[in-house]
Amino acid sequence: MVEPSALLLQRQLKELTKSPVDGFSAGLKDDDIYHWEVMMMPPEGTLYAGAMLRAELIFPREYPSLPPKMTFVKVIPWHPNVYESGEVCISILHPPGDDEFGYEQSGERWLPIHTVTTILLSVLSMMSEPNDESPANLDAAKQLREDPQGFKKKVRQCIRRSQEEAYD
Repeated sequence: MVEPSALLLQRQLKELTKSPVDGFSAGLKDDDIYHWEVMMMPPEGTLYAGAMLRAELIFPREYPSLPPKMTFVKVIPWHPNVYESGEVCISILHPPGDDEFGYEQSGERWLPIHTVTTILLSVLSMMSEPNDESPANLDAAKQLREDPQGFKKKVRQCIRRSQEEAYD
């Protein structure tokens, strides 16, 4: 018997294939419905425009009750909301319920109404508007606040690397 989460993910993949969304493409890794490969291309006019960022989404069997984990691979963007490991830190990917630190309201965290599309659109939005108030990468947040030009230079280097390694 196919699990309900697998059926939902198959439906979301079919919808993405039928109606692509600007800024990203997604597909299965090794034909595993719970492991997706993503290519993100932030829009023109944003700090990360021109980047070709590869990422992976790993879904739990309990999806959509629990969120997936998203991790950038190959080139890790220099961004306050991306851990050095590449894992994305964004409210909608945090487990549902109350935030133990009181920073996020429960409505900002994971809700089962989110889809692959809403997740990836939220990450594109995060790329466009870094949040240095609750950083995953303290060094990037500090540089964004204290040395914006140095931050932009490091981002441009990341963009060049991502373009060079996009299809490796």
